[in-house]
This record gives sequence, C-alpha cells and structure tokens, in this order.
Amino acid sequence: MRIGIVCYPTVGGSGVVATEMALALARRGHDVHLLSYDRPARLRRGVPGVRFHQVAVTAYPLFRYPPYDLALATRMLEVREEAGIDLFHVHYAIPHAVSAFLARSMGGDLKFVTTLHGTDITVVGSDRAYLRPTRFALEQSNAVTAVSQYLADETHLVFGGRTPVDVVPNFVDTERFRPGDRRPWAQRVDEERVLVHASNFRPVKRLADVVRAFAIIHKELPARLVLVGDGPDREHALAVAADLGCQDRVEHVGMQDDLERTLAQADLFLSASETESFGLSMLEAMACGVPCVSTAVGGVAEVLGDTGRLAPFGEPEALAKAALAILRDPALHGQLATAARRRAVEHFATERIVSAYEAIYARVLGRP
Repeated sequence: MRIGIVCYPTVGGSGVVATEMALALARRGHDVHLLSYDRPARLRRGVPGVRFHQVAVTAYPLFRYPPYDLALATRMLEVREEAGIDLFHVHYAIPHAVSAFLARSMGGDLKFVTTLHGTDITVVGSDRAYLRPTRFALEQSNAVTAVSQYLADETHLVFGGRTPVDVVPNFVDTERFRPGDRRPWAQRVDEERVLVHASNFRPVKRLADVVRAFAIIHKELPARLVLVGDGPDREHALAVAADLGCQDRVEHVGMQDDLERTLAQADLFLSASETESFGLSMLEAMACGVPCVSTAVGGVAEVLGDTGRLAPFGEPEALAKAALAILRDPALHGQLATAARRRAVEHFATERIVSAYEAIYARVLGRP
C-alpha cells in the first residue's frame, strides 16, 4: 500500500509511535510518506521506502497564528497527487483529522484513519473551543483507533458512542529495546540503584513529583536518578532536587537517540504522571527488562499488567514506598524484570501491532 502518515515531530508518544510505524511499514514493503512541520525526532535518514514531506507554513502579518491546518491539508493533497497515496493515517485528532477532512473536501475520496493518543481527547478535544470540530473529524474518519481501552472509553464519554473506536495499543521494537549486560544492584559492589524517568517534561508528567519520590528513596538506599528528555518543567524539577538536597544524585542527560542503552542500564523506571493514556516510555523500559513504578492513572495498568507497581496520583511518598519495596528485594526485582520483558514481547511487539493496523487499512480500502 501507499500510505501517508501525519504526525507531530516532537518526542511525545504520538510522534514516536507514528515515526516507528512508518519505519515498520516500510520494512514490510509498503511505500510510506511522512508529513509534519519538522523532521520527526525518531526518523532516521536513508531508510528505504520512507519519504519525509515538510509542511511549510507561511506567516502573514494578518495572522496572529499561522494556519497550520490549512497548509497541512494542501500538502496532503499534493502528496496524494504526487505519490498516489491510498490512505492517510493521522496521529492526533487536532488538527490532523480536521486537515484530512478538509483535504478530502477539496480533492475527492480521500480515506483516512485517525489514531487518538490521549491529550487530543482528554485535554484538547474536551475543551469547549475544540469539542465540536474534534467530534466532527472523528465522525468523518474512515476508522478511529485509540491506544488503550481507557482512552476509547474516554472518547465515548466525551463525544458520545456514535463513532466506533478500535483499540490498538502502542508497540515497541523488542530487538532494539532489550535487556543489557548490566548486573542487578545486588551483584554490584556499590549496590547503587539506578532509576530512570523519560518524558517530554510537560506539567502533566509531574517531573517534580518524580524528584520528590526519588529524594525519599535516596535517603533509604544508595541511588541515582537519570532524567531523559527535555521540556518546560526541567528547571523547576532540578530546583526541587536542590531544595531537597539530592541534586548531586539527579542527572539530566537531555534528549537521547540511543534511549535503549540508558534504559538497559536502569534498575527501575519511575513515572508520576497526572494522566497517561498509555505510557510508551514505560513499555520501552519493560522491553529492556526494567520494572516500572507509576501513578495509577489512565491506561498505565493496561500496559504494566502485574509486572510493576502503581501508586495514587499526587502522593510521592506512596510512589517512593512502592519503589523501595522492589529496590530492597533482589528476588522480587528479578521476577518483575523477567515478567516485564515477557509481557512486552508477547503483547506489544512491533509485528503484532503493525499487523493490526494493516488489517484496519485493508478494511478501509475494501481489500482482502
């Protein structure tokens, strides 16, 4: 198939999944065209079968904000005409699904699948200013998917049950993300526990709560926290670390192209999110054999199963207590690490999930 994929280029889950989808589809022989206003962070150069099309937005003095949705709709039509696109897969409802409908209105029978990732429904879509166009765009989609049952239920709650939603979870490359050769802390001389958090450091990720939980852990055990990513809450979180006296044990390493290496060296992944429709970074940690401790929000439980531990939102003390129970018990840690890797491979491996999307594409196109 000739598939157009539309996404944001940022390091959030939707952009990562869309880019990895493009790469996986290309490996399976499809002709893939990726559209965004900038080159996605996970898009590697020179991959056969994947072509990137940048959406140029012209800023006129008349516009307070450049109309990206209009520019995207035009670019989608151009790519469709140039490459003979069979179907577009748009990740994130606003504005991508709206742009797809506009492109269809201008250029005939353009088919598109919309994948919902979380805040496009729970935050943006439920906003009064965007609720109606979001509902309309979903109703006009040839198929709608959500990355968790939680998000599918939220979609029906916010927009009503008229639009069928297929639940297709995110996926992980289990060959790239796999356990490393680092020995567990109990087999190391220093017995230092390495904790990792990876995100886009937005307020919803509650990075300061991650640091607060770590400060409690650090008082009880030799430990180090590695923060992977970047975003608006970075400086605040580092200031909290300084206030709590653990700044010398908190290391911010920024964005990393080789995240799998950092995860494979970790003993625990720590998340304190306010809302999380899936938790892609946690799945990548699981694939590396790293147990996860997270707030009990959104679709996290669907991802972790019984391979990690959950704590109430907004309670760093409870988060630290759950983490300490694992980090004090080498046998429990080993059991959870093995179970996490097994769950990632059995339920969320790339081939399994990409095949599910291919089936949806075939259904939309009326193909076997």
